[in-house]
Amino acid sequence: MDSTHTCTVPVSERKTHDSIWGGLMLAFTIASAAFGIGRIPGFQFVSPMILAVFLGILFQSLFTIPASFSKGITFSLHKLLKIGIVLLGLQLSFAQVFAVGWNGLLAIFLTLGSTFLFCLWAGKRLGIDPRLTRLIAAGTSICGASAIVATNSVIRGKDEHVAYAITTVTLFGFLSMLLFPVAGRLLALDPATFGFWSGSSIHETAQVIGTAFQGGQVSGETGTVTKLSRILFLVPVILILGLFPIEKSQLEKTSKKRLPIPWLIIGFMILVTINSFLTLEPVTKEQIKFGNKFLLTVALAAMGLQMSFAKIKETGMRPLCLGALAWIFVSTIGLVLAKTLAYTGAHQVL
Repeated sequence: MDSTHTCTVPVSERKTHDSIWGGLMLAFTIASAAFGIGRIPGFQFVSPMILAVFLGILFQSLFTIPASFSKGITFSLHKLLKIGIVLLGLQLSFAQVFAVGWNGLLAIFLTLGSTFLFCLWAGKRLGIDPRLTRLIAAGTSICGASAIVATNSVIRGKDEHVAYAITTVTLFGFLSMLLFPVAGRLLALDPATFGFWSGSSIHETAQVIGTAFQGGQVSGETGTVTKLSRILFLVPVILILGLFPIEKSQLEKTSKKRLPIPWLIIGFMILVTINSFLTLEPVTKEQIKFGNKFLLTVALAAMGLQMSFAKIKETGMRPLCLGALAWIFVSTIGLVLAKTLAYTGAHQVL
């Protein structure tokens, strides 16, 4: 009886754990490598999340991934991703949002909203898949890779769509880092205006920091607060996209669930509230922020492990054109609003 007992339940449990932990550890290893590369001079302003996607794609292109790793990879991509999205709430407080001022918030809203709508219009004109269009729109207008993966949790796009959108925002965000400081000097922008322009127009948070601080401390802090304030708009955007899905079949599923991924939104706002009223030690905040970033990086490493460069190539060049048009639009409208709407004092809360 003992031998019969030991060859049934424990064996099946061991297989389950192997399939989960194998893929999970692989994604963790790739995420760690991405953070390591991010410390190399020249890569400091490239998000580890972005590096993890490409490392995952490269790994699965060069090596055969055991089938037993699939559960762990799927767990990393879906479960850890959702936790990471919720934890983004700890990067934002109501004090930071209010410090931007009503004019600043209005400028952010107008920049974000007009850019998103422009992307939808241009994507339709270019004949691009609506899901990919929405991902590029979210990444360009809100907060880069984080907005892309959060938006994809609602619209259910393909993994190659996510990778393409991340590639697009990375490319044009990098161009912003090179060109914004030059344009700022040519236009004689004051530090607060340059910081606001950077924070409201550049895609990734790391790219905003790398750009805005080239204009000085005030510019850097202003850009950081402005960028973090954009994250708050992720909540209504996800809710709206969930309530107005692309396909009717998705609408029926959404109506049965009442609201799309409500616990993500609720969890996000709860953490924003906690961060606003609960005083945490700076070291603790940094540790939580790092943990959140690492979880998102693991999730995107898992995404890379499930796709290939060939799939991205099949998508064609039109989405890249959309990304370019969106980048030009958001940079232009962001500059106009930064110069025309009064904006002062955001740096004082940091």
